[in-house]
Amino acid sequence: MFEIVPERVSERMQNPGGVTHTRKITHSKDEKKGLKSQSAMEYLMTYGWAILIIAIVLVAFFSLNLFNPYTFSPKASPGSCQILRPNGPGSNLFVSAVGPTCTTNEIPQYVAQFNGQSYINSGLITEMPAYTSQFTITVWLRPAASCVGGVYNYCGYFTKQNTTPNRLDTGMVGSVFYFTTYNYVSNVVDQGAFTYQFTPNVWYFVSEVASTSGKTVYINHIRIYNDSFVSNWTTGQIAIVSGRNFNGSLANLQIYNTSLSPSAVNTLYAEGIGGAPVDIQNLVGWWPLNGNPNDYSENGNNGVPTGVVFTSNWESGYSAP
Repeated sequence: MFEIVPERVSERMQNPGGVTHTRKITHSKDEKKGLKSQSAMEYLMTYGWAILIIAIVLVAFFSLNLFNPYTFSPKASPGSCQILRPNGPGSNLFVSAVGPTCTTNEIPQYVAQFNGQSYINSGLITEMPAYTSQFTITVWLRPAASCVGGVYNYCGYFTKQNTTPNRLDTGMVGSVFYFTTYNYVSNVVDQGAFTYQFTPNVWYFVSEVASTSGKTVYINHIRIYNDSFVSNWTTGQIAIVSGRNFNGSLANLQIYNTSLSPSAVNTLYAEGIGGAPVDIQNLVGWWPLNGNPNDYSENGNNGVPTGVVFTSNWESGYSAP
């Protein structure tokens, strides 16, 4: 009879006289290595499938964005914060912000997703004084990819359309960011452009501030561009996305008829993607895009979407400021 013990084999034999002898058999290094390899293989055969299944499940959870903490964060429902104007659109008398998330700035349940062909047309912004050179546009955007196709490969995410006297476009061409004004009266084209490398599938906060001394562009509250060209705003229909090949997501578009200060821009950025307007007296349009294209400034400029998807699976690429 043989019994296997660690590091060696004990061989027991009994002779006819009843005396038991034990002979120890020691394995060589190669034999020990073989036993360890056999033990490791048996372990893998026993637990390998379980490890593989766990790995597949973890990869699936990661691809579904379940490890993003914002997936489990409280989310603001559509319309949970809005502006109240007791005296109707355009009136600033007793204007106030109402709703449970106006101060908590919870992230939205939904954002608007565009595929390069989709767009939202809003109404006329009659609340914006004609020929004003002071206005601010802020938005959270998440480009899905670089711009491809279309005229000059332009991907506009905001356009104010009015053939007379001007037109305002904001967007990008590849990694080049554009803030462009076409003045059809004076035939002047201000095509302020600068290179900024947007990383696909990452959220950015973009602010464009026009003043009597020029215009300034902030990305994530950092000033990255300014010039001395004075852009004028005139009443006209806006398209939140002009359909010019923008592929990505937008949230929380705000328009003011004043030039927000750098500190106000910083406050909006610090509030995050669900932040409420910081200057409700001068707010003329607010589209949270949280499940619908409605204007929550109470100025009645609700949008009409074409091919837009309001998605709840948007948190990937977003980090709170």
